[in-house]
Amino acid sequence: MCSAASSADPADLATLSQLDETTLLDVLSRRFHCDQIYSYIGDILVAINPFKYLPLYEKSESEKYKSCSKDSLPPHIYAVADRAYRSMLGRLATGPKNQCIVISGESGAGKTESTKLLLRQIMELCKGNSQLERQILQVNPLLEAFGNAQTVMNDNSSRFGKYIQLRFHSTAVKGAKINEYLLEKSRVVHQDEGEKNFHIFYYMFAGISAADQEVYGLLDPKFYRYLNHKYGPDEIIQQWNKKYHEVCNALDMVGFLEQELVDMMTILAGILSLGNILFEPQDTGILKVTDQSKGWLKAAASQFGVEQEDLLKCLICTMAVTRGESIKRYHTKQQAEDARDSIAKVAYGRVFGWIVSKINQLLAPKEEMDIVELLEIGILDIFGFENFAVNRYEQMCINLANEQLQYFFNHHIFLMQQDEYRQEGIEWELITFKDNKPILNLFLAKPLGVFSLLDEQTAFPQATDKTFVDKLNNAFKGNPHFKIGRSHNLVFTIVHYAGKVQYNASGFLEKNRDTIPASIRGLFINSITPLLSVLFTATVSRTGTLMAHQRPKLSQKKEDNFNSTRKQSVGAQFRHSLGVLMEKMFSANPHFIRCVKPNTNKLPDQLDSKIFMDQLRYNGLLETTRIRRDGYSWRPFFEEFVKKYGILLITPDVPLTKESCLAILQTTDLNEWRTGKSRLFFKHWHQDQLAKCIEKLEKAALIIQKIYKRFRCQSKYKVLLTELQNQRRLEIERQIEERCQIELEQEIERKKQEMESKNERPVTQPVPLPRKKKPLPRPRSAAVDKFHEAVQPPVPRPRSKLIEATPFDNSRDNMNTSWLQEQAEKELRINKKRATIRWFKETQARKVVQNGTFPCWFHGVITRRESENLLENQPLGCFLIRVSGSREGYTLTFRGVDRCRHYMIEMQPNGKYVILGEDRAHSSLPDLVEYYKTVGIQPFMEALTVPCGQKCDSETDYEELKHFLVKIKPQETTVGENGANASTHDRVHNELSQLFMPPESQLSVQPQVPPVMRRIADRKLQFAALEETRAVNSENWHEDDHQENKRTFPRLYPSIRLAMKEIQQLYEKQGFAMQTSIDEEVPDLPPKQVKERHLSTALQKK
Repeated sequence: MCSAASSADPADLATLSQLDETTLLDVLSRRFHCDQIYSYIGDILVAINPFKYLPLYEKSESEKYKSCSKDSLPPHIYAVADRAYRSMLGRLATGPKNQCIVISGESGAGKTESTKLLLRQIMELCKGNSQLERQILQVNPLLEAFGNAQTVMNDNSSRFGKYIQLRFHSTAVKGAKINEYLLEKSRVVHQDEGEKNFHIFYYMFAGISAADQEVYGLLDPKFYRYLNHKYGPDEIIQQWNKKYHEVCNALDMVGFLEQELVDMMTILAGILSLGNILFEPQDTGILKVTDQSKGWLKAAASQFGVEQEDLLKCLICTMAVTRGESIKRYHTKQQAEDARDSIAKVAYGRVFGWIVSKINQLLAPKEEMDIVELLEIGILDIFGFENFAVNRYEQMCINLANEQLQYFFNHHIFLMQQDEYRQEGIEWELITFKDNKPILNLFLAKPLGVFSLLDEQTAFPQATDKTFVDKLNNAFKGNPHFKIGRSHNLVFTIVHYAGKVQYNASGFLEKNRDTIPASIRGLFINSITPLLSVLFTATVSRTGTLMAHQRPKLSQKKEDNFNSTRKQSVGAQFRHSLGVLMEKMFSANPHFIRCVKPNTNKLPDQLDSKIFMDQLRYNGLLETTRIRRDGYSWRPFFEEFVKKYGILLITPDVPLTKESCLAILQTTDLNEWRTGKSRLFFKHWHQDQLAKCIEKLEKAALIIQKIYKRFRCQSKYKVLLTELQNQRRLEIERQIEERCQIELEQEIERKKQEMESKNERPVTQPVPLPRKKKPLPRPRSAAVDKFHEAVQPPVPRPRSKLIEATPFDNSRDNMNTSWLQEQAEKELRINKKRATIRWFKETQARKVVQNGTFPCWFHGVITRRESENLLENQPLGCFLIRVSGSREGYTLTFRGVDRCRHYMIEMQPNGKYVILGEDRAHSSLPDLVEYYKTVGIQPFMEALTVPCGQKCDSETDYEELKHFLVKIKPQETTVGENGANASTHDRVHNELSQLFMPPESQLSVQPQVPPVMRRIADRKLQFAALEETRAVNSENWHEDDHQENKRTFPRLYPSIRLAMKEIQQLYEKQGFAMQTSIDEEVPDLPPKQVKERHLSTALQKK
């Protein structure tokens, strides 16, 4: 049934012969029930959320869609990624140009999952030997944890918008940037029925251990008001536990420091503690914290790193300075609760902004890339259209963003195309569509737009939400897109492109201000928690982006004068950020993905026809299909077309004219194209056909190059062969001549010997030798002038055969530099090795040592060949780790199925270890080894088994491990007969248990010493090393033990612990059972914090 239907239904809806709403619905419905969730409308992809797993995203499927043509494979989101990547490189219709992929649809339609699939495929397309690609893939789960939450429409709803910019040089990714928009901070303090807070709060409780909960100051999640005193079932908690460890790994992979992570988790715990602070009035009318909340106040202050009294003062009163006098204004109970909630919202919002800013800093292109032009692929994943039972300020901003995206879609698909048809004189029947420009004007017009009126009311201290609604009713009474609320509640209705939405204006003014008391900002700037101080020292840009920078701490008095109303409103920041986003998207080549939700119950294999048809209508998919079928989606200028496809004429210097375009098109089989006044008009499939023509020429060019290179090589070979033959001929002739000469000399010698034997004299007279002339003696009376001696010609010294000149020598001025280059390369290798040894000595030695010695799998600086020799006869999975001689890092070598495999291990800036190409970070090399004993290494998925010991037949390159002693336990080091008669294995292992020697000593020449003297000297060195080792061990052994167990704590951990104990005692008195106990075993504290803890305990007893 499915196979027959799928073969009958076209994958591209633009090819339907009959085009109406019923036909569209039937075709998409049949494809959905056959698990064909992707369909084309020309070059636009329609994606239906299946609400279940489908085998469409395996590695094999990813390989299929690399450099594929649109018609050769079924529709897929991987094809959109491939098309955007090739368009960015200039391999399709246009030259190299920035691209953007716009993903739109309702909440729950699958936009977030589509973004992750696009990112993964683009990283596969540009895959290289870089850890940056893995870091980019870790960004999405990290942002999801802090920016997504469960709503009634979607279990993983994005409560913020993001635009991911991937930056490329040539085919490789060089950096990434995240732009975030309008985080729904109000969710931190309030969630509607059936909804939850941000994911990270639930992940924390499910993932961290009881000891870590004690460190951060966390109790049972059902105690927290900001979580609605709810948690989750056991199955969901197990999933949250897994998600928490994924988030921690993502933070390590991207490069966050451990101290930053501890501070961040402590601030999140402080936000939850802050929400449990309740107020009650005293007899004087001044508020105080309830007795049940005093522990929570102490906990929140300690977690924020501020004084408890200062935090309370900021919550219950406001300081104002008038004419030099400080006036204290006490809050009402509602104002104090609003101040408490505003602190929580701003703190969480700044933590989220800091995470995005930190990601951008760590993933930014390197400085050397500033001088080159980087191309870009942008992926927009923004919140979907929302219509809840109660719609607030956040929903209005979200729906405005969706109106802006719908306008962008309409502009590219309808407005721009039909305007160009009219200007270029192309016959065209106008296609009507639902233009949402009037709705955008309703929101954004000045001075009478919704947001302009909201900012106006926000600036008036006496304005209320009711006065704002009255302003709207008066301004838009006759507007067809605005409906006045019939009830007396603070509501109004706007008719969006996707339908009517009623908004509740309660809290609009306060959310648009988004201010906190000035005293709170000054208090947090002076916090002893470094991260919190940085967050509130940072400034916010016009687009709402957090710009962290270091600045001297502000004094409390100076900060009291801070006028928080001068900053831009939230609405103004959001409008400006949307404007910047639209500028980026309009300057790029867009690709559209329209996500559709089949039902509202999030059930698989069910399609609600009414809900589905409503989405098709307001997305304008019927009109989109019609304009993609009848219209011309690709409209290049004449010059642009000739520059790109002039090669099809196989003629140099093709003029950039209309005639050249027509000549090019005559060489192809294209039809249904049109010619305008300055442009050509093509169907969407013409790009693929022209790309195939170019591909044919490229293949022909490769064949020509291959034949030409073969001809050149053959010609060179023949010339060299002829020269070689001539040389051989000359050599043979020379050998013959030499042989004849030798024979002649032998003949003469033989005759001479015969004559001597007969005592006969030779006929010719002997030639007398020249007489040697004796030098004249120097006169003794003549004075010697040292400065005017006669210049005597130098006496030539006999030349050695090694430096004897040959006919092939160059002159001194044109000496061949190959020898100098070899020496320079040799020196470079030596310097790299020295730098690596210095790096290991300074940063790695203590981390690698276990129990005073190196692990048996650690092999120092050895070459690739030596490591393979060590593993030659070892079992499958046998492994070793060696220090790289040319870079700062390690190499994992292990015995694979068919050969030895080598994987580079990089050390992240935060001290974590990562195998290049893997997506998991490890705190130490032993942790890395233990992990990959159970999990295979990509791509062969082979696991490590047994370590390769140090025993080897030939002595390996362990010379760098001498003379730098590691702190070895004295009982493990013995010198005597056992040391003198040690085997090769023991000697190598003892050498391996030392640090590297200074680089200068490596190049020193060792004098030749007799074996007996060498043994005596070695024994002296061993005794000296033993004494030094014992001395060092006695001083620092305890320090090493402490460093191995070292961990990072919050700055006021003792105070947090005391506050938690106080809260537990209070709940125990009230009869509540606690899941955790303050007496559980917790990590050891550093000495300083132990002292603080005892001091705090003593003060509490007093």
